[in-house]
Amino acid sequence: MERFWRKLRLRRPDEMERAILSKAQRNAYLFLVFALFVWSVYESCQVYLHHSRLNLLPCLLLAAAALIQSFSQLILTRSAVKDEPEETGPLIRLVVLSCAAAGVIAAAAAAVVLLGVRT
Repeated sequence: MERFWRKLRLRRPDEMERAILSKAQRNAYLFLVFALFVWSVYESCQVYLHHSRLNLLPCLLLAAAALIQSFSQLILTRSAVKDEPEETGPLIRLVVLSCAAAGVIAAAAAAVVLLGVRT
């Protein structure tokens, strides 16, 4: 059975493969953030110049990606050093991120309500 998994290349990556995978994921994330930022600026310019309808999708995706990355980093850091309580980082950062997430969710809900209403 192990030979079958090796043929499919479904095995645990070694340290070098994990480093390569981590760098590739970082590059993909940076590209995603850059593309969403450019798309958000483009949509904002279209609304400002042509008075077209506002598209909040790129802004919401950008905010969600940043929040997910921040939460993931915070949780992974806290779980990595959970034995040393002074090293887990400030709790205030978790509170601020939670407030930011609540704000993004509230803004998305308000945008759906306000943009869904036709005048």
